[in-house]
Formats: sequence, structure tokens, C-alpha cells
Amino acid sequence: MALLAYRDKHILSAQQLRKLSEHKYSCFSASLLDPLLQPWWNWLVSQTPLWLAPNLITIVGLILNVVTTLILICYSPNGVEAPPRWTCLLCALGLFIYQSLDSIDGKQARRTNTSSPLGELFDHGCDSISTVFVALSACISCQLGHYPNWLFFQCFCAIALFYCAHWQTYVSGTMRFGRIDVTEAQFSIIAIHLVSAALGPEIWLTKGTSVLSPSIPLTLVVLPALIIAQKSPHNIFTEHASVYILAFGMVAAKVTNKLVIAHMTKAEMEYLDWSLLGPALLFLNQYFNCIVPEIWLLWFTLIWGTQDLLRYCAQVCLEICQHLRIDLFRIPYTPKGVAPHPATASVSSQSNFGGFGSSADKNGGSAHRKSKSKPH
Repeated sequence: MALLAYRDKHILSAQQLRKLSEHKYSCFSASLLDPLLQPWWNWLVSQTPLWLAPNLITIVGLILNVVTTLILICYSPNGVEAPPRWTCLLCALGLFIYQSLDSIDGKQARRTNTSSPLGELFDHGCDSISTVFVALSACISCQLGHYPNWLFFQCFCAIALFYCAHWQTYVSGTMRFGRIDVTEAQFSIIAIHLVSAALGPEIWLTKGTSVLSPSIPLTLVVLPALIIAQKSPHNIFTEHASVYILAFGMVAAKVTNKLVIAHMTKAEMEYLDWSLLGPALLFLNQYFNCIVPEIWLLWFTLIWGTQDLLRYCAQVCLEICQHLRIDLFRIPYTPKGVAPHPATASVSSQSNFGGFGSSADKNGGSAHRKSKSKPH
């Protein structure tokens, strides 16, 4: 059904694509750690080949972050079992690499003169997915499965924070980063993983250290997730915590991507979405006394939400690439002053339009910066 919906009509209207072409990124940052990390990021981007597309840097970082988290989940799917220490160390490494790559993609775009609105959108889209995995990995590393309510709120508050950050941007037109923001949150989570790796995940069960107390109003995604979790006769959240969070996290990522697009295209936010089909079925199933096993519908929600998110993101990227006449994962020309690379030499002779990339680097710039929320 979702496939037919995307085939029958374009996601972005002609007016939205025109507005997207006119979009200019605006942000304000007072981060404490960003200035300290600039030397590292500048050195790292200086070692990056000029032929490497900025968005390829972003997606590689996301994949590493997702894979390391999935390894952790395999050993502790509900956040109760103590995962091996090396899995926590792996998550810390994966998050550090993701954070570093996410910080240089904009710099790479400026180096290669390939900045475009798609770079900002692609970055924020990857961040919306990363938020789910980073939050879940931190909770598992802290053994929060022993405290289901804290596990629930920690993960969904992170998702809600990310959404609210873009909601604020949608309203004001400027993304604002405080002194304690995304970078600080990321390194805090890296520290959590390192503590778990050094002292064992069980350290978080010690009295006085197990409580993480984020508090934020329920959002449209969190509220149904909370209701379904609390009213489940089979304790579906407690018994299948990771699947539950990933399922609703994919729904939240889809909604957040739509919010980013609404902001960048100066369009109205559409609230009804096919990704909500899974949560709706779970809710209705509970209303009719669970005539279908809840775990079946939970897996359906995860699979449906994931494919809908990926299909939506792919379609949006293709439409923007076609409209802006740019490529997604490669720079189709040789940057000035650089000898042709074997992998791109043949492409250069066939293409006369610019590549694309992320938008602004950590110092500001045109249109690319990592999303702020947290954790990211």
C-alpha cells in the first residue's frame, strides 16, 4: 500500500521543491565542547580524500553506529541481561566515529564546493535514526531493563527532544544549540559505555547510580506508545523492550523527517502518515481484547515502519537529486587543483553539474550542521 502511494504521486510538490532550492540554513550555537573538538575535526577532514562525497561520510557513520548497537542488543535485548564489556566498548567506539564523521561531512562539503539543501536534509534524516539507536544503547549499557519505566522515558524522551528541536526550528526558522547540547550528550553517552566496559554494566545497578531522570511532555509519538505499553495484557514492552523501542522509534524518525522537510520547504506539517498504521493496529487490537497476538503486530509495526521510512527517505532524496541535478553519494567531477581520481575520471567527462553534499560545518556555513537534540 505504501509502495503504491509513493508510485502514484510525488512526495514533494513542485512548490516544495522550489522552496527547497531557496532554503538557507540558519543556526545559533553556544556549545561548550565544539570549539575544543574543532582541531580534531579539522585534522580529520584534512585527511579525507576530496573525491569522497559528504553524504557518503554521513551514511557510513550511521551504519557503524547502528551495527554496534545491534551487536549490543543481541546480547541484551531487553536491557536486563548484562552484555559483555567489549560490546559496550564497541558502542562507545561506534558512537565516537559517528560523531566525528557527522562533524566533518559539512566541512567536506565546503572543501569540495558541493553544499546543497539535500545535505542538510540527509544529515537530519540520519540523525533521526541514530537518535533511536544511541538512546537504546545507552539504556542497555546502564541495565535500565531492570527499571522499565525509566527505560521507556529515557528512550522516548530522547526521541521527543529531537523532534522538539526541529519543531522549534520549524516555527522560528533557526536551529538553536545551547551550551549543553548534542555534542555534550554524545560524549556523555560515550562515557557511560566506557564505564560499563571498564567496570561492567552491573555497576549501574548500584544504589544511587541507576536513576536517569529526564522529564519532558508526551508527544504524539510517545503518548500512544505509553498507552499501549501500560495497557498491554502481555507486558509487551517489558518482554520485548528493544523491538518495542525500535518499532516506535522508526515511526518517530519518519515523522521527524517530515517535520524537517516541512521546515525546509516552508510547507504545512502533515500529521496523518502511513507509518502510524502499526501503532494504530496495536491500539485497536488492545481495544478488542487482543484478538491477534501482540508480538505479531509489534513485529509488523517494526517492519512496516522501517520499510516505510527507508522508502520515504529514498524517494525524497531521488526527487531532490532530480530537481537540483545532483548526485547522492558521489561527486561527479574532480575538484579544482586535484588530479583526477580513477574512480571519478570517467564520470567527470560525462557530467557538467555539481555534486552535492552536506551543508555547513561546525563553524556555521551554508546549510549543513548536525541536528541537535539528544542523544544524536
